[in-house]
Amino acid sequence: MKKEILKIDFKNQNNPKSFFDIVKIEELLERDLDHNISKNHLVKFYIIFFVYKGQGYHTIDFTDYKYAEGTVLLIRKDQIHKFSRSTNLKGYLLVFTEEFINGHLNRKEVLKSMQLFNNSLSFPKIKFNNKKELSDFTSVIKQLDAEYQSKDDFSIGITRSLLHVIITKLFRIKSRVGHSVKGSKYMSQFLEFQSLVDRDCFKSKKVQYYSKLMGVSTKTLNNIVNDVVNNSTKAFIDEISMLRIKALLISTDYSIKEISYISGFNDPTNFYKYFKKFTGSSPEVFRKAH
Repeated sequence: MKKEILKIDFKNQNNPKSFFDIVKIEELLERDLDHNISKNHLVKFYIIFFVYKGQGYHTIDFTDYKYAEGTVLLIRKDQIHKFSRSTNLKGYLLVFTEEFINGHLNRKEVLKSMQLFNNSLSFPKIKFNNKKELSDFTSVIKQLDAEYQSKDDFSIGITRSLLHVIITKLFRIKSRVGHSVKGSKYMSQFLEFQSLVDRDCFKSKKVQYYSKLMGVSTKTLNNIVNDVVNNSTKAFIDEISMLRIKALLISTDYSIKEISYISGFNDPTNFYKYFKKFTGSSPEVFRKAH
């Protein structure tokens, strides 16, 4: 049986109907789980990774991000990540699904909240450099934790509101350091396009395929993508495709030939050329290096 990328669904055994959980990172690292969190795995939910003591690194989509006191890392649904083992680490994971956000915010606010986690739009790491700001943020996190643990008729509603406050505070920090999410009249269309590419990048890498699905011209689609991420449509498709190919190379035991067919290439030679164009190395060299 072929080894594939492990996909982790949201599961809250204590409160399965909430679509939210808060976990202390140090406790998670000590848990006896049914999967190894120190190996690459894909999550089907959103994570706010907050560290208030200790240091180390966390890997998101095969990129290592160093963290220390006052670091926040943002992980979106369908991203691949893994934990590193760190001593004296203290922090929180806020884990939730879109359903949890949808139950409280209007469509515009939901759209804005999801943008915070989109690393095509915004850098996934935030660092608090102001001690008062860090202290205030930590207090809100602890308040959310206490509220969530109370589990009365009002706790879920208050927890949602506090999560919205946390997300808004993170937007504020990003805007101050120049990593704010760019506003665009095309944002809804771009997110639709991104979702289609995430789903179909192995089915087609052609701009015309996606413009047809969206009911717009290739020129309009290029304008949408360029306005939001300052990139061409084809370059964005290739970027997502390469990320998925790297995931197959690193996290599965499929042969190179099998991966070439899975990723939409009828001829492995074309797959080699495509991969080398974007990485400068062969798939075998990349796999061995990781």
